[in-house]
Amino acid sequence: MKIAHWKMSWYARVKDKLPIPIKLTCIINTIVLLDKFLNQLTYQRHYLIVNHIGSIRADHDDFSIRFASAMNQMMTLKTSDGTDTEWSREVKGNMYDMVVEGFQLLSRWTGRIWEQCAWKFSRPCKEVLDSNQASTTFFDYEKVVRWNYTAEERRALLELVGYIKSIGLMMQGCDTLVAEALWETIHVEVQDFVQDKLDVMLRTTFRKKKDLSRILSDMRTLSADWMANSSKTEPELQSMHHDSDEARQNTFYPRPVAPTAAQIHCLQFLICELVSGGNLRKPGGLFGNSGSGIAVEDLKQLETFFYKLSFFLHILDYTATIGALTDLSFLWFREFYLESSRVIQFPIECSLPWMLVDQALESQEAGLLESILMPFDIYNDSAQHALSVLKQRFLYDEIEAEVDLSFDLLVHKLNEIIFSYYKSCAASELLDKSFVAACEDSDKYNVKPLRFEIIFKLRRVKVLGRTINLRSLITQRMNKLFRENMDFLLERFENGDLCGIVELQLQLEILELTHHLLSKYLELDSYYLVLHEMQENLSLVSYSSRIATQICNEMRNDFLPNFVMCNTTQRFVRSLRGTHQSSQRTNLPSGKPYFYCGSQDLNVAYQSIAGLYRDFFGLPHMIAAVKVLGSRSLPGILRALLDHMSTKITSMVPKVAGLQEALPKAVGLLPFDGGIAGCQKFINEILTWEEKTELRTEVLHDLKEIGNALYWISLLDIALRELDSAQFMQTASWLGVIPGNDGQIKLAYTGHTPLTILLNSAANAVVSNPAFPNPSSLLVMSKQAEAACLLYKSNMNSGSVLEYALAFTSAALDKHYSKWSAPPKTGFIDITTSKDFYRVFSGLQFVYLEETVLDPSRKYEALGDSVAWASCTIMYLLGQQQHFELFDFSYQFLNVAEVENASVSFTADRTRGSNFSQGYEKLLEAMRKARRLNNFVFSILRARCPLEDKVACAIKQSGAPLHRVKFANTVSAFETLPQRTA
Repeated sequence: MKIAHWKMSWYARVKDKLPIPIKLTCIINTIVLLDKFLNQLTYQRHYLIVNHIGSIRADHDDFSIRFASAMNQMMTLKTSDGTDTEWSREVKGNMYDMVVEGFQLLSRWTGRIWEQCAWKFSRPCKEVLDSNQASTTFFDYEKVVRWNYTAEERRALLELVGYIKSIGLMMQGCDTLVAEALWETIHVEVQDFVQDKLDVMLRTTFRKKKDLSRILSDMRTLSADWMANSSKTEPELQSMHHDSDEARQNTFYPRPVAPTAAQIHCLQFLICELVSGGNLRKPGGLFGNSGSGIAVEDLKQLETFFYKLSFFLHILDYTATIGALTDLSFLWFREFYLESSRVIQFPIECSLPWMLVDQALESQEAGLLESILMPFDIYNDSAQHALSVLKQRFLYDEIEAEVDLSFDLLVHKLNEIIFSYYKSCAASELLDKSFVAACEDSDKYNVKPLRFEIIFKLRRVKVLGRTINLRSLITQRMNKLFRENMDFLLERFENGDLCGIVELQLQLEILELTHHLLSKYLELDSYYLVLHEMQENLSLVSYSSRIATQICNEMRNDFLPNFVMCNTTQRFVRSLRGTHQSSQRTNLPSGKPYFYCGSQDLNVAYQSIAGLYRDFFGLPHMIAAVKVLGSRSLPGILRALLDHMSTKITSMVPKVAGLQEALPKAVGLLPFDGGIAGCQKFINEILTWEEKTELRTEVLHDLKEIGNALYWISLLDIALRELDSAQFMQTASWLGVIPGNDGQIKLAYTGHTPLTILLNSAANAVVSNPAFPNPSSLLVMSKQAEAACLLYKSNMNSGSVLEYALAFTSAALDKHYSKWSAPPKTGFIDITTSKDFYRVFSGLQFVYLEETVLDPSRKYEALGDSVAWASCTIMYLLGQQQHFELFDFSYQFLNVAEVENASVSFTADRTRGSNFSQGYEKLLEAMRKARRLNNFVFSILRARCPLEDKVACAIKQSGAPLHRVKFANTVSAFETLPQRTA
């Protein structure tokens, strides 16, 4: 009515504006088009499953609950003794009704799929849904299947297939339990009809009709179970006449004896003979009341029983009926389109079962993931149909090949989804909370929960008669994914610089947590086994790895020559020659974003965090390196650094000698009477290194590399101390460690620790108790606790890496001591000597500072503070610190400037006082910064390597110097790391 009213209202609006012929034509065409469109919508609304999935879902849930309740009643009935007969019959009757309702549901749902398939096949899509494939020519089968289902339609079809298979499996699983109830119910139905209702018919309707009465008697003779009748004795039943009133009331024992298929067919045939009289084409149908002489009520009872008999056949063939109702093999067959398209086979993307599997994988919905294997039952149905019905072996081979490919793709994509999900969970959990709090849309870093536990429990998946352990396949593929992911992370670090160690450490932590989460459900290989395998250091005698090798290469080729340490800022300066190519990082793979953090949002977040550590090198990088390398590879890197320092010191000897030759034989103190201008001129006359520019540059770069190595070792020492302190705080209470009066730590217990004492006492108590089942377990635990305590006690007094490096450097300098620190010939301090190392560095420092001030293009950051670190360390270990502080050109220059400034301030010449240092402000400020830096380095060296423990210089009362006084407690640099006594 609403549609008709809309048509009339439209006509009322346009009828006055058009000519009469055009009016009629428009009205007719419009009405025809509207009718077609409305019919199309009506049919589409009827045939498409997506329009009925809501009611189907409700019916499925309701039936599952009621069927489970009926099953519980059946199990209760089985376990109970002396059960009430009426209640037993009611329970079994309810079970029969539930089976009938289940068959009807399955039949209706399978019919829905048939109807939708017919609708789709009759109406192929006209336009491809995927715009990227618009220019491709498609087969007809692709148009009716691949591109003819929307995502919602595929989801609804997959859900309905899952409902059909789950209900069928639930009903199939209880076939032995419900068989007795079904047989007994059918037996009661048949006996009630043939003994009671037929008896009434024989006494009323068919008393005088001998032919019809004979047929009824044959029916009773064929199917009546007189043994179940308890109201009469056997002689009475045989002598009982049909018209006796005593036969009206019969009581039956419940007997699970169902009629055979032959009995049912004979009963149906006799009913047809009785009703039709041999004429099956009578008007009005078989049971039409058209003069057969049978009363209407009796005819209705015969008709009802006739159709019940037809349904009894399906009930008795329980398993075959469920198989027929859940058979969805028609969803796979496409032989007609193979013939019409003249192709051998279609791509796997055109297969409707695989489309449903792919829909469940791509949607990643918790409800669909549990039904991910349901579409493979379509392959099972089609294979069974091909062998048993069509009897075509080649068709089965074709199905088998497609199943193999589909299952391989399923395992591959399912592993990627599982790995991506758990890695996203790990990355979300480890994401910095302050970073998340600062984000406005922090919800995007939370991972939607998915349930894979049911999939992990699938050990026996039956596909085409084969039993597949899906859990084992997932485990194998997951181990491979972990190795591929770790290899990608290591390769990404190898293609970057040393600053990427923080990113590598973060990614390895995420990967380790991912492995921990998955290990709760799968038997994965050990994480550290996989890590050592991918680092290629599985051998017990291998102390190198891919990470250690990359760090050594980066330090040798990039860090030591290019790192710039400037005051408190540390950063990289790339080689100006452009020869270093390690800054090209491996981009994230477009097809495998889960190799980084699992999801795109988390990838961006962690890349932003890692970007904060890419332009400098400091303590965070060193802590990350220590965690990644472990105690196994650190000694090798430390030894490589020390050997590099020793090599650089040896290579510097001839270069320093060249600079020493250019110095005058005697260099006195700077004169104060000439002022700072005169001092600068005097120093420039002494330092005649114009021809030694290249040599001077090489010495500075060698010192820079030595300084960078010392800085790296100092950071390593700090990082190790932090980790040792954290470990000490975790183990101190178990080891019984307490602070002493002198500030040193000591053990509160002698011989044993609190942990070993506790376990030993528990073990002794258990051994003395004979009722304890396994006393040896606690004894083993106590022995393991003692071994663990010994292991952790040995780490309490760890040595200093920096002290060891300084001792090693001191030993390396001993070889060249005579060339860089010659003793005075007179036996007294020679203030004019110019061959010691401190003189060379004093000149290098002054010239370098002067050049950086006079030539702005030469910035101080080109070398940074590393030169000062290396030179001060060398001078300190050679015992030349005081000589340097007394006779350094820059220090003397500053002293002259201070004296001149003080003298000018007391004069009346204000103009001269304001202009005396004009042009020298930058130079003086640079010298002051250099002096502060040198004092800072010397203070660190005195704290970490006191001269009393190494080498000292003393002066006798007579004034004679004592060079390099060595004490007995000097630690050897070549035997072991220095150990701090407890």
